[in-house]
Amino acid sequence: MRENQISTGKFIDGKEVFAVELTNSRGSKVKIYNYGAILSSFIVKNAQGESQDIVLGFDDIEGYLNEDYLSNYPYMGAVIGRYANRIKNGNFSIEGQEYQLSASLHGGENGFDKKVWDILPTIDPSLTLQYISPAGEENFPGNLTVQLTFKLSDEDELILDYHAVSDAATAVNLTHHAYFNLSKDGSNVGNHHHRIPASHYLEQDEEYIVTGNVLPVEDTIHDFLAGKPIGQDWDPEEGYDQTYLLDKAYGQMGLASETTESSSGLKLEVYTTEPVAHFYTAKYLDVANAKGGRDYHKFEAFCIETQHAPNSINVPAFPKTIFGPGETYLQTTIFKVTS
Repeated sequence: MRENQISTGKFIDGKEVFAVELTNSRGSKVKIYNYGAILSSFIVKNAQGESQDIVLGFDDIEGYLNEDYLSNYPYMGAVIGRYANRIKNGNFSIEGQEYQLSASLHGGENGFDKKVWDILPTIDPSLTLQYISPAGEENFPGNLTVQLTFKLSDEDELILDYHAVSDAATAVNLTHHAYFNLSKDGSNVGNHHHRIPASHYLEQDEEYIVTGNVLPVEDTIHDFLAGKPIGQDWDPEEGYDQTYLLDKAYGQMGLASETTESSSGLKLEVYTTEPVAHFYTAKYLDVANAKGGRDYHKFEAFCIETQHAPNSINVPAFPKTIFGPGETYLQTTIFKVTS
């Protein structure tokens, strides 16, 4: 694996934005910006031997900063933090202290997805990014230091290792919001064949907020245990925006999803140590002039967001999302591509 660091010539809040490319022996390549830890491209060989980019994004950094894009912002390819997904009313308490966030989705108005991360030196060809989130940022307590390492193996595994520590008890729930499409023409993902090893999903209220109730997938549109086309049972107006409780122990590395597409012959497997995977089929995707001038529309991508359950901080029965001094937040998620 080789790495190549390229300046974009862009500075945000006085910090330089770089694109870092990782390449493996197969010729597969990923491009990651230190702005938002954005995964901008993931190029692999499909079953016909053609190079194919399987993630949505822009050709350059300017696209991610465009006002039109940010006005209907889909967090395309970015890391999410301090807290992924939704928190009920943006409110929680730690050690008897109430905290009110400025926004209840994906870490707030200016979460980790809009920060320029520091690039740390690494021994092997990989990319380690670090962001230090000060106490009070987006009204979260504690100074939180987060490191995220990307590695591209020679087996076409993109490995994401997360590490975070705080000097005070705080809420932490990190994920990555890559948008995938395995088809050669980037069309609607309804015909992608999808499997999720999850016998249960998490109930959501009318605002898509997890209530704490765990429901069986049996006899519902959410049953992907045996695998099926994504669009087979979905509501054609809604698609999927649902959290699944994976059939494995929390902390154990295990399969979160498996997706295949016939025209390219590509298969994407996602493995994680996290307890849940949020499956989203891009209902709100509406992006103009993206890669190669292409426009992206609803249902032209899917996301597998590995994380702790949304709103876990308000559901004591779920694995904890509060970490304090002397504790370490750890997560590993692997995106493995085969053809």
